[in-house]
Amino acid sequence: MMKLKKEITHNEFAETNYPLDGFTDTHIHTSPDVKPRLLTDIEAAMDAKKERMNAIVIKSHNEPTSDRAIIASDVTDFSVYGGVVLNSSIGGLNVAAVKSSALIGGKFVWFPTISYSSIKINWSHVEDILHVAKENHMVIATGHLKSDDIFTLLDMAKSLGIWRIIVNHPLTKVVGASLDEQVEMSAYVYLEHCFVGCMKKHDELDPGLIKDSIKKVGAKRCLMATDFGQIHNPHPVNGMKMFIDTMVHEGISIDEIYLMCKDNPNKLVNP
Repeated sequence: MMKLKKEITHNEFAETNYPLDGFTDTHIHTSPDVKPRLLTDIEAAMDAKKERMNAIVIKSHNEPTSDRAIIASDVTDFSVYGGVVLNSSIGGLNVAAVKSSALIGGKFVWFPTISYSSIKINWSHVEDILHVAKENHMVIATGHLKSDDIFTLLDMAKSLGIWRIIVNHPLTKVVGASLDEQVEMSAYVYLEHCFVGCMKKHDELDPGLIKDSIKKVGAKRCLMATDFGQIHNPHPVNGMKMFIDTMVHEGISIDEIYLMCKDNPNKLVNP
């Protein structure tokens, strides 16, 4: 896999001043968590509110964030969305957990991430989960599924008329979708490109690979998110500014960035 053309440092965001008005970051990791995190749900929401963003989505690999999102929203008077990741800690492909999340306002259902290699995909359970998601206007996210499972999931979702679907960080090692596969996926879903993949201690992706995917697929079928919250990375709002600056230098236009950071994610999270 190609490496970075240049080192991206944490200080670069100080040189950028892109407004984040109306933007939504669909992928942030916050505390409390089993891993050290840079900031709490409420701190992440306050940072985003100061930037006049539209919303943030908080995610944990180990526990639902549906209830935490409600608390953060109430405390900060800012839109915070959560959901449930279908990992072993909540019983894997647990339909009851998805129903519970939906009942308290959970917006996202992520398929297995850190437990993907140890969970056998029961497609009957997947179908039940998709029905719950459709009934509650939830967003389906593919987590760390590999391409073959992603395509099976997309076929099932499409047959049910579900359109709120995200393929998470398709270029990273945990997913590894080819450019041709990304093009095929994007006919029906949004590709969520996460800046964390370009960071040290992560995949150190060449940002040009993200640019190539955006140009090939089209910004109207892509999202830009940070996937930040790790203690060794910048705050998510600064990470988003770094991401914008990086993509602009790669040749992505501001209009394309507005589509990926504002219009597309807001369609997904709005009722």
